[in-house]
Amino acid sequence: MEHHNQKGQWGSRFGFLMAAVGSAVGLGNLWKFPYVMGKGGGFAFLFIYLIMVALVGVVILLSELALGRKTGKGVIAAYRGISQKYTFIGWMSWISPVLILGFYSMLGGYCIKYTIANVGDFFRASWGVNGADSAAFFKGFYTDPVQTVAFTVLFVFLTILITRVGVSKGIEKFSAIAMPALFVMLCVVIVRSVTLPGASEGLAFVFKPNFDVFKGMGWISVLASASGQMFFSLSLGMAIMVTYGSYMKKNEDLQENAIIIPIADTLIAVMAGVAIMPAVFASGQDPAAGPGLLFITLQTVFSAMGSLGPVFGTIFYGLVFIAAITSSISLVEAVSSAIMDRAIEKNKPVNRTKISLAVGIFVALEGALVALDGLGESKLPHPLGLGSLLDFFDLISEGILMPVAALLTAVIFGWIKPAWLDSEIENKGTDREKKFKMRGYFQFCLKWIVPPVMILVLAGQMDSFFGLNWFN
Repeated sequence: MEHHNQKGQWGSRFGFLMAAVGSAVGLGNLWKFPYVMGKGGGFAFLFIYLIMVALVGVVILLSELALGRKTGKGVIAAYRGISQKYTFIGWMSWISPVLILGFYSMLGGYCIKYTIANVGDFFRASWGVNGADSAAFFKGFYTDPVQTVAFTVLFVFLTILITRVGVSKGIEKFSAIAMPALFVMLCVVIVRSVTLPGASEGLAFVFKPNFDVFKGMGWISVLASASGQMFFSLSLGMAIMVTYGSYMKKNEDLQENAIIIPIADTLIAVMAGVAIMPAVFASGQDPAAGPGLLFITLQTVFSAMGSLGPVFGTIFYGLVFIAAITSSISLVEAVSSAIMDRAIEKNKPVNRTKISLAVGIFVALEGALVALDGLGESKLPHPLGLGSLLDFFDLISEGILMPVAALLTAVIFGWIKPAWLDSEIENKGTDREKKFKMRGYFQFCLKWIVPPVMILVLAGQMDSFFGLNWFN
């Protein structure tokens, strides 16, 4: 079952952690977390979110890292490595990033556009926002197929440029610079945001204990959305952590890494809330504005800042771009790794550049299709009566495949339990053997907590996509 990984290895623990955190920290943290928290009542949402990270996030993450490192393979071959009958779980996990890349690359292109537009404002160029109404500017952009497709393809090109170089020289090297840079840029935006007049309301919204939203059946709705956000933010059930685990050295401490990654990811998500919410409240905007919060509400805030607006706008959208591309890199690598496994199984040479390029062309095509739909404004058909192609791709991947894959993973590792699991987590046979201190906690959560939570996440996704009002 084990083999030497021909696809590459992490050069250092820091590099691996930055890549793994980079995968987890994406648009989910900087785009979705603040507005989902806004809808979930601020602090009440954060409280549930942190509990879910501890009870679900850590244990699924540990399972996936252990599976990846044990097999040294991408997600399809890794699940087949446990048993032939589990191969379908690997396929489910692999299809998710393939579909997610379709809309993620488009949103990454939006981030490039907004970074450039704020640079344009700095130089008072014609391609800046130039004080235009933010909602009108955003609609003018996302309904312009030439621009949206061009920026989508550019984002895919930049992603492939990094993944084609390899694990340690490409992904790790980029992440080791990009993630500390993101942290610094986020701190700069936070300092500006919390010093705006009226920012204290935004801080109170995030941190002041208020559980009014839990009244009646409200707590189930918050539990579903917080669990879902935690799950997607940590890149669980979608091939990435299995793939990144497969590049880990045998003496790496899996238990420590499975705790550090969620802590770092959650810290950035909370920092994003602190960067965004005070600015939103200070400018009298709506904290529950939905996805428009990132491109409409915040651009309104930057445009109102006067001469400093373009500076902070450029920094902010630059850091959102970094978050998006580190996640996009991990998605492409998860897809490519499984294809490389096929080449290895057939005793063919692994041509990383060719495989990355093929994946890139496919992603650029599906990304262009989603971009042409203009967030549902086009006349393209929308399957299942959904509002846009983005929603359709999102429903199949994040709505169905990921929660089901994680549910089945919990059953395998919690109830069936592969014989090698404990020794893999304990680094048996290396110079860094370490007792599996969280074994009891790990098994209890996988058996009794993760399955019902994943069913709840699945129900929550169906509820939000189809407006079923199950939790009201």
